[in-house]
Formats: sequence, structure tokens, C-alpha cells
Amino acid sequence: MTFNSKAEDNNIKQYSMDEGVLSIMYHRFDENRYPSTNIKMEIFLKHVQLIKDLNYEFIHPENFQKDFHIPKKEKKILITIDDAFQSFYNVAWPYLKKNKIPFILFVSTEPVGNRGYMTWDQIREVDNEDFAIIGHHSHSHDYLINETNQNFIRDIETANQIFNKKIGYVPSLFSYPFGEYSEFMREYISKNFTYAFGQHSGVIDVNKEKFELPRFPINENYGEIKRFTSIIKTYPLEYKNLLPKEKKLNKLDNPPAFSVEFFENQNNITNINCYSNEGDKWEKSNITLTNNILNIEFREAFSPRRGRVNCSLNDNGKWRWFGTQFIITNE
Repeated sequence: MTFNSKAEDNNIKQYSMDEGVLSIMYHRFDENRYPSTNIKMEIFLKHVQLIKDLNYEFIHPENFQKDFHIPKKEKKILITIDDAFQSFYNVAWPYLKKNKIPFILFVSTEPVGNRGYMTWDQIREVDNEDFAIIGHHSHSHDYLINETNQNFIRDIETANQIFNKKIGYVPSLFSYPFGEYSEFMREYISKNFTYAFGQHSGVIDVNKEKFELPRFPINENYGEIKRFTSIIKTYPLEYKNLLPKEKKLNKLDNPPAFSVEFFENQNNITNINCYSNEGDKWEKSNITLTNNILNIEFREAFSPRRGRVNCSLNDNGKWRWFGTQFIITNE
């Protein structure tokens, strides 16, 4: 399928030396039964303190959108919270409210009011604060990439109707459930929202695709302060183009033909290393770099469900990073 979309011309395509916006994603707070999506509040407070100690500023989501195309002279931090769990409201919200720390709360409309989730009254309370923004996280929060295109659109439109009824508008920021999306999904989202976030790691810069924005997922396993320190100190690794565009892979596409085109005047690109998890094991990727184009020859096919590639380089003491996630199907 060929698309004609504004998404293809929404980025500056020149090396910007952008210090970037590093987005971090949280879910639950002090719900120790769910370590894969939980963070202990005492650890979250250490995260916030570290950010302050490093003199990084939190960016307001509205300024993030307004200034997206302006290269940042100093790195900014964007906090995002997915799913609107009750534990966020009970544990983290009072602190964020007291300190007026800006963030995006991504809400799926179907579970609102169910056990363990915030109510619409609580969501409206958050929405009433000028430092907090409500984002769109679908209706069902199902594995929408497994659904037909029509069912995916129906799910988004259902959420739109509920948002309009409950808060009076449809949020303009979108977060893909599980960070999963096909090219069709990305294209549809690009026509109906202003920005969209995944769950692949990396730092946002002016050249990143507006509807495939990276975030670092944080939980008990990946929120330990030593690892968080290394994450929060990373910078964007800019590129001009990344292929394949389609992130949903079937048996015929797996492993994909993977290439990244960098800018001619980028520094220290030859220092780059990539790691990938094809065959369900993380190893150093087999890369070639010719005329600013990096290719990876994968060892074998990716195993279901998620294939990942992470690339980094040391740029005169600054660690630059980008990641890519593929969704593997058995089709």
C-alpha cells in the first residue's frame, strides 16, 4: 500500500546537533505485584532528584509540541504516564501536583472506572491543571496490531467519542498500546493526531519521525538508579532515514532488510555499535557502514513477538542512542 501523507514532510532533514528531549515512561506506582510495569515511589523520587541534580529541565508537553522543530541547546526531560492506573493517582499524582512537574497521562477509555484504574472525575482533575496533559491511548488497549485495519480505526473512533463526552475534546497526543504499530496504523495516526509515542528506546530530536517517537520504559527491573543514570545521560543519535518503514513483519519479511542513513557532517559515526535480539538472544549486530549508510545483516529471523535493534556511539564523551522495535507475526 502506498500512502501520501503529511507524515513524510514533517521533519527537518539536516543534521541539527539537537541535544534532544528524553522521554521516560511509567505505569504503576508502588504496586509491587506488577514488577514489569511498576516503579516504587521512593525510586521515582530518586529519578526526579537525579534529573534536577544534572540540571536537566522538565519540558511541558505543550512546549514540546510547539518547539518540536527547534533544536534544543540543552537536553529536556519529558515524563509520560501510560494507562491511568489508580496507583498513579494515589501515589505519584500528589507529588507531581505539589511540585507542578509537567507530564502526559495517556488514557485508554474502556478501563476507566474499573478496579485498579482512575475514574473520569480523577482524570478531569488532572486535566484541570495547566502542567498536565491528557493523551490518547486507544479505547480497548488491546493488541491492536493483531486486529483488522477496520477494527483498529473503530477502536480509535470509539475512544474519540468517549473523550468528547467525558472531557470535552479528543487529545492530540497518541501513545500506541504496547508500543506496537504497523505502517497502516502509523499512517492513520499521522492524519488524526499531532504526535505519537512508541516504546522503543532513544532520545527525540528534530529529525525523528513525529509518529514514531521513542521513549525509555521504566519499571522495577529497568528503573534501578545506576541504569537510570546511564539512560538519563544519553543524547540523540540523529539519522536521515531508517528502513524498513513497516514495523510489522511477517514470515516473508523476517529478518528485514535494515538500513540507516546518517548525515554527511555527523561526528564519530564510525564509532557506532548495534545490538539486536534476532533468534531471541541479544548479541552484537553484524554491521557495515558505507557512505554514511549503516546496514545490518541479521544472523537469523526474529522470534515472536518483538524484535529490537539498539545502536549507540561515543561522541566525544556523549553517548548517543536510538532503538527500533519490530512486531513479529506468524502470518
